[in-house]
Amino acid sequence: MSTSSSTKDTVPDPAGADVPAVTAGEAPPAVRHLVSIDDVTNDDMRALFEHADRFAADPRAFADTCPGSISASLFYEPSTRTRLSFESAMLRLGGGVLTAAEMTSSSVVKGESLADTIRVVGGGYADVIVLRHPSEGAARLAAHYSPVPVINAGDGSHEHPTQTLCDLYNLHVERGRIEGLDVVLAGDLRYSRTVHSFAYALARFGANIVCVPQPGFELPDYVVHRLYEEFGVNPMRADARRLGALASNSDAVYLTPQKPHQLSLFTDARGWEVQQVDAVYMTRPQTERHPNQELSETAYLRLEKRAMAAESLRDAVVMHPLPRRDEISPEVDADPRSIYFKQAARGVPIRMAILAWLLGRLPVGEITGSFEGGIGSPVPAGPNPCPNPSCISRTEARHVAPRLRLVEREPLRGVCAYCNREIPFTVVGCSSSGIYHAPDSPSVRQILDEHIVLLESATVAEELGFRAAVVPGAR
Repeated sequence: MSTSSSTKDTVPDPAGADVPAVTAGEAPPAVRHLVSIDDVTNDDMRALFEHADRFAADPRAFADTCPGSISASLFYEPSTRTRLSFESAMLRLGGGVLTAAEMTSSSVVKGESLADTIRVVGGGYADVIVLRHPSEGAARLAAHYSPVPVINAGDGSHEHPTQTLCDLYNLHVERGRIEGLDVVLAGDLRYSRTVHSFAYALARFGANIVCVPQPGFELPDYVVHRLYEEFGVNPMRADARRLGALASNSDAVYLTPQKPHQLSLFTDARGWEVQQVDAVYMTRPQTERHPNQELSETAYLRLEKRAMAAESLRDAVVMHPLPRRDEISPEVDADPRSIYFKQAARGVPIRMAILAWLLGRLPVGEITGSFEGGIGSPVPAGPNPCPNPSCISRTEARHVAPRLRLVEREPLRGVCAYCNREIPFTVVGCSSSGIYHAPDSPSVRQILDEHIVLLESATVAEELGFRAAVVPGAR
């Protein structure tokens, strides 16, 4: 079928036609979104916590904050706490709520794309959209299309920024600070989106992280790499014997934002000794995201009363994003250090603050946000280079054109603009000249960002019609 001249890209329809790709229509600059924890600064978080304190003191006193505003809950995955706390928050602010909690009864089953759903709902039905989606990068795609604020309520195993703000707010309430705290992250660290967002935020505040993973479910390499590259976090082996039963079957890792020279006197081969910790953050096995992997829940990490007797946990609060299965014994519920039900309750005031901020109802200038709006450059040629099968650019391949975001030019590094997964490549093509080069070639520096094509191999490059660069002096 034909496309209008305003549509920049098309993606092939399996039937042979072209359909519009997701490339047009930047969100208005004035619209703020909460897609990632990166969209709020540390000062923004502190301001949100102060407002949450006010809302928590008397949640019924703020019904005049957002009168007439409507929030739409678009949940493509099950949720109890996140959805209900957002809806409670909007109602307490004096607004209304539209709920699509079971998207199988929506037009999604007829093949409607996420982008179209967002444009319809944001085009007149609601003033803010709360989105949960199984595909990583879905919230960034939605924000690209939405004329109203989009809040990421979880996208695959990628991020869950409002849960992170809730978790940080609980540390703020219980400990009075976040800077310098020692926090244990335990359980399924590979697929837990709450853990990924939480780790980034803790690093930004200068907290130390002790990873106690379920064996085989360690923190993903791309998360560890980002913690090192962006926050100066140095991973090292941890001696977690003082954690007792909690870490008895886990290879613990210590992640600290301290500078290497501050650790230069550390020589113990057993690893950095974990002494006292301020919080233990347990996570359930994210079995819905385990691809072709079986995990025996009987062998999963479990926090029991005897584990809480460890001297290093004497003053540690116990947190959990919920729902839980068996990873925290019910007998721990009565322990005054267990705050996971308080943690869930505090989701309402912090989400009241988030909604009021995004709807422009908090004092101007107190909270700025840092969302930049764009989602990178369209990949100008070749197959989708994103290696993540759960990325929105793969799960909605008919509607979503792959996009690239360059994070470095020397050395050249690019990530998927939706899910932030690093793109592997061995040669670099130029879509303008049709020539491919070795990554270290000086010619690569001359290619404009929008013409760069990261290609798996020279063979793939030639199959796509690229020609090898002529090397001077070669015969």
